[in-house]
Amino acid sequence: MITSSRQKIEEYEGRGLWQGVKLHDLLLERAARQPDLLALVDQPSRQQLVGSEPQRLTFAELQRASAHLAHRLLEQGVGFEDRVIVQLPNIVELVICYLAISRIGAIISPIPVQYGQHELDHIAKVLDARAYIAVKTLKGKPFGSLMAKTLGSHLSVLVLDENLHIDYGDDTQARRHLQKHEAANPWDANHIFTLCWTSGTTGMPKGVPRSHNMWLSVALNCIEAGDYRPGDVLLNPFPLVNMASVSAFLYPFALSGCTLVLHQPFEPEVFLQQLQNESVSFTLAPPSLLNRLAKNETLWGQFDFSALRAIGSGSAPLSPWMIEKFEGAYGIGVVNYYGSNEGISLVSRPEDIPEPSVRACMFPRFGAAGLTWPSRASKSIWTKVVDVKTGEEITEAGVAGELAVKGPTVFDGYWRADSVEVFTKDGYFLTGDLVEICGDGNRFYRIAGRCKDIINRGGMKISPSEIDVLLEGLPGTIDVAVCSYADADLGERICACVVPSDGTNAPKLDKLVDYLCEKGIARIKLPERLELFSQLPRNPLGKVQRFVLQQWVGERIAAGACAHTDQEEL
Repeated sequence: MITSSRQKIEEYEGRGLWQGVKLHDLLLERAARQPDLLALVDQPSRQQLVGSEPQRLTFAELQRASAHLAHRLLEQGVGFEDRVIVQLPNIVELVICYLAISRIGAIISPIPVQYGQHELDHIAKVLDARAYIAVKTLKGKPFGSLMAKTLGSHLSVLVLDENLHIDYGDDTQARRHLQKHEAANPWDANHIFTLCWTSGTTGMPKGVPRSHNMWLSVALNCIEAGDYRPGDVLLNPFPLVNMASVSAFLYPFALSGCTLVLHQPFEPEVFLQQLQNESVSFTLAPPSLLNRLAKNETLWGQFDFSALRAIGSGSAPLSPWMIEKFEGAYGIGVVNYYGSNEGISLVSRPEDIPEPSVRACMFPRFGAAGLTWPSRASKSIWTKVVDVKTGEEITEAGVAGELAVKGPTVFDGYWRADSVEVFTKDGYFLTGDLVEICGDGNRFYRIAGRCKDIINRGGMKISPSEIDVLLEGLPGTIDVAVCSYADADLGERICACVVPSDGTNAPKLDKLVDYLCEKGIARIKLPERLELFSQLPRNPLGKVQRFVLQQWVGERIAAGACAHTDQEEL
């Protein structure tokens, strides 16, 4: 299946933006050149996660394992362009599945282990999937067979350590089978390889088809941003089911000759131990952990992070003070990423934007007319801002509009869905994110929120993400975010949702407001209610699920729960 037009393929290939390389090609080349190089490492807590011992595989072992699994899939009737749902946590078998499915020209649809039967049934039907691969148990509870019990009989269910075992031995027979299959089914890097899914925070998840060429294009940007070097060790703490992990780790580790260390679910203590014990060169981490480490030099000093050159983050605005601390006191560069499964690929590197206060909340206007940047990424994506209502391009600073992107990293449309409305007439993808042109010489974008993620307080449109980032340094808190709640007079008001570090000494609303006032924020943006929670709802990418917070707060209000404090009318 090829979704890209011949014109697009010829343009991007002609400009060297698509290089015609498939994922398993990268593995085969690396295994031939460096068979004994350590390729893949499980997290130390794998036993508690899936009930089996952690593994460490060389590139030669990884190549053999993927060949065996590809052979087994063919025996199960999975063939060229068939869809295979894979629901595994970050363990070595998940990487093996990607490589094996690439080897037979099938399409992998990786889904988060957090998805339940409701989402799985929907995805299986939408895809008309041929097979489902899962773990036998997850955190000590039955998983694979239990999840698959409602799937149709036409779909092969393969459960690790039950009816699916990965072989690492001689793969001669498997390779012969694969050679015959490849000869009978020629395909190239323009064919769709993955069907990842949107977060599904509103409605059911939507499938995002992406080709090898699309993935490799964004992976090269990630390699540049993280300054990956041969022999580096990369630590991936995010689920290997979406843009952040596939583009930053899966393709790059084989392309660059790096060791990929896996981690999931996110456990700060285990993560920090892995950074030290595996001598990690680069990783991604959620802003909340980076803030915690920046606030606690004692905690940082308990570990040896001397191998760590840079660390990336994203999914929410970063804090300038955190970047200053990492780069000034710890000597670790911080890269700010902004991406999506559909192909948004913006990155703020120290090399491009040295000033932390700018890099924390702004991104270069890649591809904008008249602007140039030294990075490869700036030459592989084009952007503009359009008016949400009229679709006209916005070129002046300080006016919020929808970010539109185009280029070799961007997908062609959602799976079996009418995608006309998400593209402009000239082929730009409408991201749904609000941005403003800003900064010196109007060279940057500032993320202003989601088109539908805006608080409307008496006709004043307020971005909740702007308030979130200002509250990240609030003393006495582990996590904080704001959401709207219904109000008869103003339509919506703002509630601060706080996870306190000490339940007996939780912050009060007046102190929170004073903290924001010190930042110079407009009074119209000050929260008027505060609610305490043990944790905030986040999706598999770590993004706050604001609609869930709104539901929780609304339920408390409906139940007659009093706010901790209510602000006077503003």
